[in-house]
Amino acid sequence: MNFKEGTALYSYESQREGSEDVLYVNYLGAPFIPSIADSPEVMERTVDALIENPNVSRIVFVQQKNYNYDFSETSSLLEIAQLYVYLIRQERILSREKLAAGNEQLFSQRYNEIFSFLYRLKKDPVLAYVELRNNLVESKVMLERLGPQEKIDQGNYLRLIEKIFAMLQDCRMIQGILDYLKDYQKGDREIYHKILEPDVIPNFTFTRLVSSIPEDAEIIDQYIISSEDYDQSTVTILKKGNDSKLIYHIVPPENSLGEDQNRLLNLARNVLIEHQPKAEEFTDTERTRQVFFNIAKDLLQDLAQNQSISLDYSDLNKLSKILVRHTIGFGLIEVLLQDKNIQDIVLNAPIPMTNIFLRHQVYDECYTNILPSQEDVDSWAAKFRMISGRPLDEANPVLDTQLEIDKMRARIAIIQQPLSPNGLAYAIRRHREEPWTFPLFIKNRMMNPLSAGLMSFLVDGARTMLIAGTRSSGKTSLLGSLMLEILPKVRVIVIEDSLELPLDALRKLNYDILQMKVRSALLKTTNEVSADDGIRTSLRLGDSSLIIGEVRSVEAKALYEAMRVGALANTVAGTIHGASPYAVFDRVVNDLEVPATSFKATDVIAVANPIKSPDGLHSWKRLLQVSEVRKNWKNDPLEENGFSDLLKYNVEKDELEPSEDLINGESEVVKAVAENVKGWAGNWDAVYDNILLRAKIKEEIVNVAEKTGREGMLEAPFNVAANQAFHRISDDVAREVGLPLSSRVFPEWQRWLNQEIKKKVF
Repeated sequence: MNFKEGTALYSYESQREGSEDVLYVNYLGAPFIPSIADSPEVMERTVDALIENPNVSRIVFVQQKNYNYDFSETSSLLEIAQLYVYLIRQERILSREKLAAGNEQLFSQRYNEIFSFLYRLKKDPVLAYVELRNNLVESKVMLERLGPQEKIDQGNYLRLIEKIFAMLQDCRMIQGILDYLKDYQKGDREIYHKILEPDVIPNFTFTRLVSSIPEDAEIIDQYIISSEDYDQSTVTILKKGNDSKLIYHIVPPENSLGEDQNRLLNLARNVLIEHQPKAEEFTDTERTRQVFFNIAKDLLQDLAQNQSISLDYSDLNKLSKILVRHTIGFGLIEVLLQDKNIQDIVLNAPIPMTNIFLRHQVYDECYTNILPSQEDVDSWAAKFRMISGRPLDEANPVLDTQLEIDKMRARIAIIQQPLSPNGLAYAIRRHREEPWTFPLFIKNRMMNPLSAGLMSFLVDGARTMLIAGTRSSGKTSLLGSLMLEILPKVRVIVIEDSLELPLDALRKLNYDILQMKVRSALLKTTNEVSADDGIRTSLRLGDSSLIIGEVRSVEAKALYEAMRVGALANTVAGTIHGASPYAVFDRVVNDLEVPATSFKATDVIAVANPIKSPDGLHSWKRLLQVSEVRKNWKNDPLEENGFSDLLKYNVEKDELEPSEDLINGESEVVKAVAENVKGWAGNWDAVYDNILLRAKIKEEIVNVAEKTGREGMLEAPFNVAANQAFHRISDDVAREVGLPLSSRVFPEWQRWLNQEIKKKVF
């Protein structure tokens, strides 16, 4: 929150945010940075505020930067406040009957001792604890020297001190510093930094960031991420003790700004927040962000001049970018999406009390140092509603949409009450900026050259394919790479309910693509066309390859209509959940109610799934199986040998291996492709030679990219160029000798590759 101008220094206010009460204390105008650890006055002021507000779970000191004390730190201070109140009001430890009921002469001395303890308790509970411990020792020594009558009175006082001491020692603040007391010197407040270290939040944002790295954490890796040179963040991967998850610790540029820049951003944010875009403007996010970026630059320049603050060009761009993402943007979520290693980002409810989790391409599951505020969470949900044009409320507690910022793309899934009883929750799937390609998958061991060669062959053969797998298995990425094997001259119709496939990148490569967005199966009412109507409509739109983002529901029947119509013309492909070919059959026939005979329209099922390390701490995405669906079964393909593996994963070698059916020419689907090609019908050696040729070309791209350091050769533009060169050379060789023989095509293709390397384009 922002305190209004003129608000009294040190005044405080409790606010309900989501499921927690937050105590905000005004330190604007204070001549020092507020710190409970460093200042006894700040600690005492805070304990007094907690006495008046015993239900708070978080404390925020508001200044040019906000200093946030989390639930654990606040709870330790609350215990001190509650102990103070209990001793004064319940125990009445300053009363005569408690201090000196049997010896009036000692009342004044004991009163001063206990009063001094209470005074220190709020300012310096560690010192209060140490001095009370000393007092306890002295009182025990004195007890031994006293006569019988005096011992009774001293014993009563001793038991009071012991009770107070035991209660204080049980407090988590004292428990947290016990291990450090041997080096403690009276009045030294450095000890408080062990247990009271606030998160520093810039005043223009609400998201909390744990800035300090845990002392007992081991640094595993460190790298820089950025969208621009002036917008760099430092990522540190940490391992703490026996935690199975690593820590993803990020320091974005907004958390390393000076006081002047923080003040500028806070002033600018207060101005821009009054000019939020209208709902219709959010439909064109790229244009809206550019407009606001330009406005932010002008505004920051004016404010800097008025405040006599010097800003160079790089600083101006950096501050403008930060301002945009913390006004009309999505805050630190955008910063996380800059990291190409991140695959998924998860915000679990209640979000303000739960660190963001993510899945890292190298380090698997991690938890971050980021805790978004309820204000940010609600703001993001409102923006996603506007971007999608879809509802998100109690009647519609699920929202699927997408986010595109510059080159970054992500799928967003949001749930809220009543489906999520603890409030909003987000799951964000980050898409690669450029499409995945077969060579990239080969390099990352998702597939091997032979599987790439076979899949390329099947695409050219216009087969119907389903990419199956569990969640986060790489199905959509694999489908996108499959699309790159379709020649750009072929028209492609793509049907998706959530826009995940990299169609803009394909259009830039001159692909002829018609995109259709259909209604999500989760939505009850919307003005969008249903998926099954979309598929049936596609059949009226001319000769095309048909790509279905994911087969989820009743559209399966329409898809199989398309498969039966399209099998002899162009590729039909889609993704579906299923861990094996039979699991796909079971889902399609039993769950989605497609007739078993219609399922035979599927030619190939490729299964992708993560594999885990023996310790369960690591996982890798792999293509595990490529199976054909044969046509000579009636009821159950599993019992009647309706599935035949073409490639099967060897766990010991960590790669796919060809089956005997593929090697020996017993594949019905491959033979069906060969029957329509002159020179291949009945010539299995020539067919298998072509599959191996395609595999060899994909492998050569990977090898040359690694040798030359030309990583761009693995990307989509070069992949498309290499495919077109392969088809052109194959056609020339076939015209000359009757068949696209590997012995002739590969050397010619290598010559083309060498020429491209000399051009230094990729």
